[in-house]
Amino acid sequence: MADLARITADPAVMMGKPIIRGTRLTVEHILDELAGGLTVDELVASHPRLTREDIQAALAFAAESVRMERLGAVQHAS
Repeated sequence: MADLARITADPAVMMGKPIIRGTRLTVEHILDELAGGLTVDELVASHPRLTREDIQAALAFAAESVRMERLGAVQHAS
Protein backbone atom coordinates (compact mmCIF):
# COMPACT_ATOMS: atom_id res chain seq x y z
CA MET A 1 0.00 0.00 0.00
CA ALA A 2 1.31 3.43 -0.96
CA ASP A 3 2.23 5.92 1.76
CA LEU A 4 -0.03 8.89 1.00
CA ALA A 5 1.79 10.90 3.69
CA ARG A 6 4.46 11.38 0.99
CA ILE A 7 2.03 13.75 -0.74
CA THR A 8 1.56 17.22 0.73
CA ALA A 9 0.01 20.50 -0.33
CA ASP A 10 0.92 23.98 0.84
CA PRO A 11 -0.56 27.14 -0.67
CA ALA A 12 2.93 28.70 -0.58
CA VAL A 13 4.49 25.91 -2.65
CA MET A 14 3.59 25.32 -6.31
CA MET A 15 0.30 27.23 -5.88
CA GLY A 16 -0.98 24.62 -3.46
CA LYS A 17 -0.86 21.71 -5.90
CA PRO A 18 -0.17 18.29 -4.37
CA ILE A 19 3.58 17.64 -4.33
CA ILE A 20 5.99 14.96 -3.21
CA ARG A 21 6.96 15.84 0.37
CA GLY A 22 10.28 17.68 0.53
CA THR A 23 10.35 18.50 -3.18
CA ARG A 24 8.74 20.86 -5.65
CA LEU A 25 7.63 17.95 -7.85
CA THR A 26 3.88 17.97 -8.34
CA VAL A 27 1.78 14.86 -8.66
CA GLU A 28 0.61 16.38 -11.94
CA HIS A 29 4.19 16.53 -13.26
CA ILE A 30 4.84 12.91 -12.33
CA LEU A 31 1.63 11.78 -14.04
CA ASP A 32 2.43 13.85 -17.14
CA GLU A 33 5.90 12.33 -17.40
CA LEU A 34 4.60 8.78 -17.04
CA ALA A 35 1.77 9.44 -19.51
CA GLY A 36 4.35 10.86 -21.91
CA GLY A 37 6.20 7.56 -21.94
CA LEU A 38 8.91 7.93 -19.32
CA THR A 39 9.47 4.81 -17.28
CA VAL A 40 9.61 4.87 -13.49
CA ASP A 41 13.36 4.22 -13.69
CA GLU A 42 13.85 7.15 -16.10
CA LEU A 43 11.79 9.44 -13.91
CA VAL A 44 13.75 8.48 -10.78
CA ALA A 45 17.04 8.95 -12.65
CA SER A 46 16.03 12.43 -13.81
CA HIS A 47 15.03 13.60 -10.30
CA PRO A 48 17.62 12.55 -7.69
CA ARG A 49 15.33 13.18 -4.69
CA LEU A 50 12.45 11.17 -6.16
CA THR A 51 12.00 7.52 -5.18
CA ARG A 52 9.94 4.67 -6.56
CA GLU A 53 7.84 4.90 -3.38
CA ASP A 54 7.15 8.58 -4.14
CA ILE A 55 5.88 7.63 -7.59
CA GLN A 56 3.67 4.89 -6.12
CA ALA A 57 2.26 7.46 -3.68
CA ALA A 58 1.58 9.91 -6.54
CA LEU A 59 -0.26 7.21 -8.48
CA ALA A 60 -2.28 6.17 -5.42
CA PHE A 61 -3.11 9.82 -4.69
CA ALA A 62 -4.30 10.32 -8.27
CA ALA A 63 -6.41 7.17 -8.15
CA GLU A 64 -7.99 8.25 -4.88
CA SER A 65 -8.63 11.73 -6.26
CA VAL A 66 -10.41 10.34 -9.31
CA ARG A 67 -12.34 7.89 -7.14
CA MET A 68 -13.64 10.78 -5.05
CA GLU A 69 -14.52 13.02 -8.00
CA ARG A 70 -17.97 13.13 -9.39
CA LEU A 71 -17.26 12.94 -13.07
CA GLY A 72 -19.54 14.29 -15.74
CA ALA A 73 -20.28 12.44 -18.94
CA VAL A 74 -17.14 11.29 -20.68
CA GLN A 75 -17.05 12.43 -24.28
CA HIS A 76 -15.45 10.12 -26.79
CA ALA A 77 -13.37 11.42 -29.66
CA SER A 78 -15.10 11.00 -32.96
